[in-house]
Parts: sequence; C-alpha cells; structure tokens
Amino acid sequence: MSSRLLIDHRHGGLVNADGAAVRHPEKAHRPDNPIQRKPDWIRVRAPTHPVYHETRALMREQRLVTVCEEAACPNIGECWSQRHATMMIMGEICTRACAFCNVRTGQPEALDDGEPQRLADAVATLGLRHVVVTSVDRDDLPDGGARHFARVITALRTTAPDTTVEILTPDFLRKPGALEVVVAARPDVFNHNLETVPRLYPTIRPGARYYQSMRLLDSVKRLDPTIFTKSGMMVGLGEHRLEILQVMDDLRIADVDFLTLGQYLQPSVKHAAVESFVTPDEFADYAGMARAKGFLQVSATPLTRSSYHADADFAALRATRAARLRPA
Repeated sequence: MSSRLLIDHRHGGLVNADGAAVRHPEKAHRPDNPIQRKPDWIRVRAPTHPVYHETRALMREQRLVTVCEEAACPNIGECWSQRHATMMIMGEICTRACAFCNVRTGQPEALDDGEPQRLADAVATLGLRHVVVTSVDRDDLPDGGARHFARVITALRTTAPDTTVEILTPDFLRKPGALEVVVAARPDVFNHNLETVPRLYPTIRPGARYYQSMRLLDSVKRLDPTIFTKSGMMVGLGEHRLEILQVMDDLRIADVDFLTLGQYLQPSVKHAAVESFVTPDEFADYAGMARAKGFLQVSATPLTRSSYHADADFAALRATRAARLRPA
C-alpha cells in the first residue's frame, strides 16, 4: 500500500501521516518499492568515533553541506572519523529528480558568495591532503554553476595550497562554455559520474543524457590532458554484465583514468528498487576486467562511492601514471 500523504497548508508542502515533511514530494506519486534486507557484506556500524562528531560540528559551524549526509552515504562514519568529508556546494536542493538520489529536488536558493572561502577554511582546519567537492545540479543558472566551481578551486589553492582538489560536477547540459571555465581552474581530478548504463537513463537518470556525459569527460582530456578524469557507476539497478563492460569501453575511448563501481542502495520506498545485490566476488571480477581495459585506477566494492578513500586513491593514481610515463 502507498504511504499516506497529506497537504500541509501552513508550510505549503506534502507531509506524511506523522506530520513530517516529505523529502521527495516529486516522487510521491510513484508506487512503493519495498526496501530489501541488506546482505551481511554491506552492513556498516553506526558512527561513534569522537572525530566524527568533531567533523560534523565543523560542517555546522561553517554552514557547509556535505553529500555524505544529503545522499545518506553508508561510509559516513568511517570517512568522517578520519576527517574526510565530501563538500556539496551551491545548496542542498537539486533541479533534477533522479530515481536513485536522496538529495532534495526543487527550486534552489541563490548562490552563497561566501561559500568558496568558508569551504576552503574548513579544508584548511581539517588539514586534508585531498578534498572532493561536488554539487547539486543547477539547471536554473546560466552556466550551471561553473563559475562557482572555479571560485571554490581558486579559494582552495590560496587557503589550502598543499591540498589536492577533486571535483565531481554535473553534466552542464545545454550550458555552452561552462566546462571550459571549470577546466581553466585546473582541478587535479575531474569526476563526472555516468551512474548507470545507457538503457536505464530514461528511468534512473531522466534529466541527463548518456552521450552528453561521455562527451563531457572526453572534452576535459581534450582541453587539458594533464587533468585526471574519473567516472563512476552503480550496480544492482537491473543492468547486465555486458552493458557494464560496454560502458567501461566507452570510458576508455574517452581516456578516463579512474573508474568506481559500487552497489546501489535504495534511500526510500519511493526510489528505484534494488534489483540485485552484487557479491564481493562479482565486484572483484569487474575490477579485474576494468584494469585489463587500461584504467589507471579502479575501485570496485559493494561500499565504493565516488569519494570513498579518494585521498589514497589519488596518490595511487598519480603514482601509476608516473610509472607508465617513466622510460623503460
């Protein structure tokens, strides 16, 4: 039976029968997809480490949003206990409504001009060797938020010059010139996730276009071959093995350096259903195939997410490229 929803005239939105605001009103019309019990290899412990709470307090103090919280990442306890947090810029409301995503959808607020410096200050305070900065989709902005990304990178270079910078961007669909602005700011890693196989885009990622995402990654390398490129996919959404291998081939044609593969986990009954739980052995097989296809770095485990262990992975990525370029 579908969850009962009510209209709250005081707040102008949907609430459930308990009076709690509905996080995804745009998904309210969808039938419920029961959430399956997770296998043992996916369960994680609740965060208790004191450094986790220190990191959380700093995010609140600096009024920063993290994708760790907004996307309900299962690795938040481990990462925040090591002072690793993935910053999410340009607000916490996305202009798109992907079927897998836990970030709120709606009309975003105006950009916060003070955010780039606050973020850089937080990174310096945490003493991060490597930082990952992502964002909501901002289709409402003429440049999709490209200049804001560039300002964040500039602030990080000034305030935390020893920190390497990885960005995870939207696709800048129908935003001519936006990619060039971001690449000119010269992040160390440019990540854009394909998320799933092209066949599933209409239902899983309806606001995006597979070939636009692929073109974006290819264009980064054409604009600046020294920037590492990275992309990721979820599995367990109903894709087939051969489709995953084809996406790997497409990414290698675009000269993408780093591939991440992780298990899709369903945020709520209104999100896309988990069609399968991929086993650790299957992930190991995918990792072997990806390495054989020529990726410099591969992370493929049930709990892999775009920024999981990103600092160690970046160090390995840089070392692998250097080794390949070294004369025999």
